[in-house]
Amino acid sequence: MMMRGGRLDEGTLRVKVIRGWNLAVRDFLTSDPYVVLTSGCKRVKTKVINSNLNPVWNEELTLCVVDPRRPIKLEVFDKDTFSRDDPMGKGEIDIQPLIEAGMFLTDTRLSGDIINVVRPTPKNCLVGDSNIYFSDGKVVQDMILRLTDVECGEVMLQLEWSNSRSSRR
Repeated sequence: MMMRGGRLDEGTLRVKVIRGWNLAVRDFLTSDPYVVLTSGCKRVKTKVINSNLNPVWNEELTLCVVDPRRPIKLEVFDKDTFSRDDPMGKGEIDIQPLIEAGMFLTDTRLSGDIINVVRPTPKNCLVGDSNIYFSDGKVVQDMILRLTDVECGEVMLQLEWSNSRSSRR
């Protein structure tokens, strides 16, 4: 990882929020879910998918990450018109393995080459193995997160990290 003045370099995290599965019911028989990602005080969110417990967003969100040592917070909410939006679960995304894999990027990698595999542990929200791989000149990570603080639900994501210093060249 690049260090500047004793601090990790900031960078850009692109998160493709692909879909959700088996999300919790928060309205009568269904929900109107959307995803919020937070890094420090920066927040981005997907569009709302009406009346769907298995939504497909296929939406790319971009976060400027000032401190890449901190996890990205993911929250799912049910959109309500006349009251506060209902929480539908949350999770954390540890971007350290993705950043570290990007440090070892070489021109000899082929698209599809797996660089690292992050396994589920009690400390992360991963449903299964999360592959970090080389794709079209970029380091990408696929993952499915099991939502916490809720009775059910999973969200599929794809991450891509760009270091600020390397993206300015």
